[in-house]
Amino acid sequence: MSDQTLLNRMKPFIEENWAKQGFQQPTTIQEKAIPEILDGKDIIAESPTGTGKTLAYLLPVLNKINAESKAMQAIILASSQELVMQILTEVQKWGENSGVRSASFIGGANVKRQLDKLKKNPHLAICTPGRALELIKQKKLKMHEVRTIVLDEADQLLVPEHIESVRQIIKATQKEERQVVMFSATLTDRTEALGKELLSEPAVIRVKKDTTIEAAVVEHIYFQAEHRDKIKLMEKISRLENAKVLVFIKDIGNLDVLHEKLAFKDIKTSKLHSDLNKMDRQKYTRLFRSGKTTMLLATDVAARGLDIQNITHVVHYDFAKDKTQYIHRSGRTGRFGKEGTVISLVTEREERELKQMLKELNLPLERKVFYQGAITNVQ
Repeated sequence: MSDQTLLNRMKPFIEENWAKQGFQQPTTIQEKAIPEILDGKDIIAESPTGTGKTLAYLLPVLNKINAESKAMQAIILASSQELVMQILTEVQKWGENSGVRSASFIGGANVKRQLDKLKKNPHLAICTPGRALELIKQKKLKMHEVRTIVLDEADQLLVPEHIESVRQIIKATQKEERQVVMFSATLTDRTEALGKELLSEPAVIRVKKDTTIEAAVVEHIYFQAEHRDKIKLMEKISRLENAKVLVFIKDIGNLDVLHEKLAFKDIKTSKLHSDLNKMDRQKYTRLFRSGKTTMLLATDVAARGLDIQNITHVVHYDFAKDKTQYIHRSGRTGRFGKEGTVISLVTEREERELKQMLKELNLPLERKVFYQGAITNVQ
């Protein structure tokens, strides 16, 4: 389907913003999901990281909103504060000249300020599930005219911690009139089964590989080191030329220790985890985006949905617990056809597991060493 065929079904402001962004053609997930959402169907969609999932739901949702009305008409749920703020930025960009008002509602933020936002009658709310449910129970977030609910990164929303909130938020809308759509980079059988319980006869869309996006050139390499020696490798990685590095660490304690150890060596890093307050999270993300720090240390949960352009290296400081996590983390580099490098720091025991994992994923893997500050083959 050409972009024109899709755009012909949309309001003029979407066509104008599409042209302004210089987009050539929709990605595969956009081609498949947009018409279904415009037709009012419930959908469960899977598409890899970096294939344009946000726009696949955002454009049809914005298209359906009646800007003349004062009512809340759509809600987008996301599992992390970062993802909520990121989606809000996209809404503001693509909703330009539409008259659509949007607002974000996140846990941990000032409640009074959030209630003030509701007084401005937003048409679209982007929320974390706990805060959305809290506002619904207080009868501040009025759901009777909400027609569309989006679950972004659905596999992170349909977990024990959030599922009950999500269920209650969906139930707060009118059953006959509501449309629920869920998107995920990896769709497990469990997530799909839960989705089918919550949604009404959903269409299931799976995009395994997006041929509309020029194939990314991503190199998968590893360094072998005992745990205590990983810090030396991190110093060397931090000094790579023109690098923008995202590092995954399994828990907050280890992350803070690494942050301090690198600071002791005069290496400034940004960090992202769920114990940081909103201001610190924003500060660190801003420093990394702008290039003032070239390394971001993150836990898996905090980095979900994080969309930062031009990440050159992803480092698995702690071994990925399974193939899904490896794919999720690694998908942060080599986006939209750009080159990228995925580095695993592994012990001798983990080396065998990594080789097996990448064999199953059908990805080439090479062992490397540092020589005079550069990454080189083992010779």
